[in-house]
Amino acid sequence: MDKINILVVANHSEILATILRLINKNEEWNGVGAGSPEEAINACKKEKFKLVLLGVGITEETEREIVPILKSSNPALICIRHFGGGSGLLYSEIQHALST
Repeated sequence: MDKINILVVANHSEILATILRLINKNEEWNGVGAGSPEEAINACKKEKFKLVLLGVGITEETEREIVPILKSSNPALICIRHFGGGSGLLYSEIQHALST
């Protein structure tokens, strides 16, 4: 079975590393990190993702700017905000997004 590719965009490296560690604990998911909107755009050009989590340091304005760019090469891409919290909330956000 292929893993579900999840891109996490956050400009705080320690939090990004924690989120990726938690995502990659799930055998069905493959988490990839981007420390900036530019890195996220480049990652989406190179690899196909099912889900993008927009996290720490990504403002609503930046979200409005990059989501259409990210979806331009993959219209089915799901983009959601990750608001922090523990692993239970993270897993719940991901499961909910993937089930809709």
